[in-house]
Amino acid sequence: MKKFLVSFICFPFVSVAQNYAVSLIPDSLKENANAVKRFEETYITIKSIGKAIVKHTVAYTVLNESGDNVVRYENYYDKFHTITDISGKLFDANGKLLKSIKKKEVSDLAMKDDESLISDARLKRFSFFNRSYPYTVEFEEEELLDGLAFLPRWAPVDDENISVQQSRLVVETPLEYKFRYKQFNYDKEPKINSNKTIVYTWEISNKKAFAFEPFQPPLHEITPFVYLAPNEFEFGGYKGSMETWLDLGKYMNQLKANRDELPINVKQDIHKLVDHVPAIEDKVTLLYQYLQKNSRYISIQLGIGGWQPFEAKYVAEKKYGDCKALSNYMVSLLKEINIPAYYVLIMSGAGYKGLEEDFPSNYFNHVIACVPNNKDTIWLECTSQTASPGYLGSFTSNRKALLIAEDGGHVVTTPNYKVNDNLLIRHIDAQINTEGDIDMEVKTLFTGEQQELQHGLMHGATKEEKEKYLNTKLSLPTYKVSAIEYRETKGRIPAIDEYLKINASNYASVTGKRFFVAPNIFEIAGKKANDKPRKFGFRIRYAYRDIDSISIKIPGGYIVEAMPKDVEAATKFGKYQINFSVKDDVIKVYRMHEAYQGEFPSSEYESFARFYDTMHKADKSKIVFVKQE
Repeated sequence: MKKFLVSFICFPFVSVAQNYAVSLIPDSLKENANAVKRFEETYITIKSIGKAIVKHTVAYTVLNESGDNVVRYENYYDKFHTITDISGKLFDANGKLLKSIKKKEVSDLAMKDDESLISDARLKRFSFFNRSYPYTVEFEEEELLDGLAFLPRWAPVDDENISVQQSRLVVETPLEYKFRYKQFNYDKEPKINSNKTIVYTWEISNKKAFAFEPFQPPLHEITPFVYLAPNEFEFGGYKGSMETWLDLGKYMNQLKANRDELPINVKQDIHKLVDHVPAIEDKVTLLYQYLQKNSRYISIQLGIGGWQPFEAKYVAEKKYGDCKALSNYMVSLLKEINIPAYYVLIMSGAGYKGLEEDFPSNYFNHVIACVPNNKDTIWLECTSQTASPGYLGSFTSNRKALLIAEDGGHVVTTPNYKVNDNLLIRHIDAQINTEGDIDMEVKTLFTGEQQELQHGLMHGATKEEKEKYLNTKLSLPTYKVSAIEYRETKGRIPAIDEYLKINASNYASVTGKRFFVAPNIFEIAGKKANDKPRKFGFRIRYAYRDIDSISIKIPGGYIVEAMPKDVEAATKFGKYQINFSVKDDVIKVYRMHEAYQGEFPSSEYESFARFYDTMHKADKSKIVFVKQE
């Protein structure tokens, strides 16, 4: 059973036994579906600004093997989230109960990952192992939330290929309690009943499954989705408000108060390091490098540690911290030399758009730092020991975030890297022998978001991981890499030079007196499926430019029999050009592809697919040579 990162908090209510016979599922809900959500109810009862109870009941009918992944129960708990009860049931295709489980049968595990040093969170987990399709599982859980820094979200559509027969969210509050909601793809207001309490209800039924479409927007932009957020709240012994972003920032200032004091030896170190340096950016760079050399990222989740940073002294002493602690430490280092810097809450992860500016809430899973420098803000990712100062990358770029200033929270936008920032410029010098084997030297410059994979390969990849990367780039049946080297240039737009020396057998086909060569060795544009009507719009996440310059020496004694045509195409999605020539037994290829960031309606996907089809055909072009008589 899929869970959101926020916890469900549960309220006991009298459930009505459901009939889960598969015959009761409308045929329309089985189309494109691996599973059907038969019934779901999340009932949240808010008791006060710091207490809530919820009951969550959900049942899925699994239609085939691909639907098995949705029926695992999993939820975490800690001192703020107490799971008071769990039960599960397994039914056959006729709705007959086959098995029941109780709370004591559910695995209770420590939450561990490769980055967390210590955590007080634990995990409840259970799966029914059933392979007789179709079958149905039902789970119920009750949970107490001690602290209301956030409320659950309602996302009745879990994923592609899952239909929804019925799902509802119910929120019950005291008469005086104030909270807010924001709806996506739900075109009516919730039902509201008021007596001794106020009860809000959102509900959908008979929502058909849909298949994944390439480049589609996130689920909350294309399916029903409701965010909930309190106005006044209490969490971890601190009271606050998130009615406005300014208010939420004030709450965060409570958590950060008096946590920026540095040890005497650290103060002495940094003054010695930067006092003689005149430029602000150079000072920031030196202190960022000091942070990288003298600390490392480790997640520590104890108590309110998911929200509150550890003191700067703690990081200085232990030489580690999580994103909150390290960002607070970086801001403290800069404060010591009188450079204003700020703690910034952000939603990290490639493709996220960040906070909803008109709906203050806790969207955040990460913290970074920034340094205003006139109109040239310097952004700092403080958890990396290898990142360039001033570069955020796809993990946190191009999104709304919350800067925590002295007066509270302010919405800011992180940098958006453009076509000229995200480059791949490759030069290939190659030679093919009479058997069709090829030797090549490949020199590639990667910049901006295009260097992130190479950065990871350079700083953390094993030999096996590097080989796996090459397998994805080289469309060759057999090859040998005799050299692979990287050189990195730090900067606001970091760059990596990659050098490869490669030998591949049978690259060119030799048939009788003819010689067939596919001269575009690396970049082959993928075709975009366009065989079904498009349901959703599509998004090109980031802009970039690829340029390949290829020189291939072939054996003497051949003349061109068939030559591909040069191709140029310019669209709103990007630009493409490829040119071929042969002179003095040397093939020359110039290839350029630009991609333009943007969001486009479904009606334009056919044009987008045609553009990629044009590139794909041109990229796979072959030159045919014939032996001179």
